Amino acid sequence: MSVPAIKASRLSDAGPAAPVLVAGPSLGTAVTPLWSRTAAALDTFTVIGWDLPGHGASPAAAGAFSVEDLAAGVANLVNGARNAGDIAPEAPVYYAGVSLGGAVGLQLALDHGELFQAVAVLCSGAKIGDADGWAERGETVRVQGTPTQVVGSGQRWFAPGFMEREPAAASALLHSLQNADRFSYAFCCSALAGFDVRGRLADITVPVLAVAGAQDVVTPPSFAELIADRVTNGTAAVVEDAAHLVPVEQPGRTADLLKDFFGTQYPEGK
Repeated sequence: MSVPAIKASRLSDAGPAAPVLVAGPSLGTAVTPLWSRTAAALDTFTVIGWDLPGHGASPAAAGAFSVEDLAAGVANLVNGARNAGDIAPEAPVYYAGVSLGGAVGLQLALDHGELFQAVAVLCSGAKIGDADGWAERGETVRVQGTPTQVVGSGQRWFAPGFMEREPAAASALLHSLQNADRFSYAFCCSALAGFDVRGRLADITVPVLAVAGAQDVVTPPSFAELIADRVTNGTAAVVEDAAHLVPVEQPGRTADLLKDFFGTQYPEGK
């Protein structure tokens, strides 16, 4: 396995000295349609989103990778942006990721915690699903393509009524799933199959906010509570009327949670 190439996109800009939020995506989504509405509400933060291999702006993966490899790729992005001056030396950096992006957040807290003031893990877990289920889904997508996942993902991603209320937002995310590289998606499934940091959560000393959607059947609120209970400095929160993609389902509430939590680590960022 090796660190895959991932690309970042600037979703909002609050000025050169503003605190920076690095935003991570869920499996099957591009970061821009997932995070753009919350980024707009995070008016005091510059938001930089990264895409999974073969999703959004990132190139397809050449081979298998782990969640640790994805975390290393995000760490490389942050260090590269610091060195290039895209992130000011004095600007604090935070991380928030959804589902697989949240798993990457936990891995970042374990392996690269010095890069971040705090980490938010949204609709995620220290272990998500089981290895056999991920292997089966990965093989289906590898052989038949990502369109096989559109119906099921739409049912899991959004709380009842969201697709009817917000058809453009839902459609943009489902199109990003259809457009994802099938082999890269399968590699992401393999990465999730091998991910389990439940026994290492006590080693995380970076402050962690664990957020769950009240109607999320993939990573229910108990997953967020487990993370918050086991890390050194953890807080759990539940977002009502949301399922698995809270930044697009409830952008205002998501932004408020992030600003309040990150502001306790860096009051000027509130």
